Amino acid sequence: MAVASIPYLSPPSTVSHNHSTVRSFPCARLRSFPAAVQLPSPLSTFSKASSGNRSLSQGYVNSKHSSIFVVSMEFNKDHEPLKVMISGAPASGKGTQCELIVKHHNLVHVSAGDLLRAEVSAGTENGIRAKEYMTKGQLVPDEIVVNMVKERLRKPDAQKNGWLLDGYPRSKSQADAIEAAGLRPDVFILLEVPDNVLIERVVGRRLDPVTGKIYHLKFSPPETKEISERLTQRFDDTEEQAKLRLRTHSQNVDAVLESYIDVLKRIDGNRPKEEVFQDINSLLVALLPDEVEASIGSSHT
Repeated sequence: MAVASIPYLSPPSTVSHNHSTVRSFPCARLRSFPAAVQLPSPLSTFSKASSGNRSLSQGYVNSKHSSIFVVSMEFNKDHEPLKVMISGAPASGKGTQCELIVKHHNLVHVSAGDLLRAEVSAGTENGIRAKEYMTKGQLVPDEIVVNMVKERLRKPDAQKNGWLLDGYPRSKSQADAIEAAGLRPDVFILLEVPDNVLIERVVGRRLDPVTGKIYHLKFSPPETKEISERLTQRFDDTEEQAKLRLRTHSQNVDAVLESYIDVLKRIDGNRPKEEVFQDINSLLVALLPDEVEASIGSSHT
């Protein structure tokens, strides 16, 4: 039987869902979970309430006893949305973690790399200039990227839902420019993975141009021969380019971290993606608004 303690606000409601018992406790904030408590299968979903408020349900499934404990949180639409930066060397797992963060927290995903690649693909003036630097494993000059990023973060969807800035800033000057624009994160997540693992991840990475799905020849091979034959490799995903990009990243990351030392959280990215996301999700849940503390424990009868 799942047991929870939480500051009393109103009687919990109990409903039936797929033969499971669901108990929902209204509250304003879930701050943290005891480190010793490891409950199975964390579930987290955001939905849009008809009133315009945003609600979060954080659930834990006990498969053995077919019971679900859910803590539901609702907070006013006027609250300040989450602002998150995530960084790490190429192939550190940022893309995978960003997908999970967006899925569970409904933040607007902004990737400076994707913005740049779109310019390169379109053959714009900025794209042509950017490709010259990217091919050499060098940072693209700030003036090409900074304004593009600032404009994206200021769009209505990012201002309303919050944003997740992926892999940016990459230099102290970029961090200063973002800071000067009043764009500061609530948390700066750094994924840490050994260089030899990163190079192996990069060299084997392939893109399906039809679906946009990323495969890895060793760790996540394509499902069929047809898919395998149409896969492409990004021009900067060779071993030589990977080493250049890693060197550039190492030369700049410390200076960037100095700008965010008060909100920096280091995460071991050399683990299964589910374990990495569990740590990240705990950080983000703890940043939700208001002052309600909750502790969750479990026992079995």
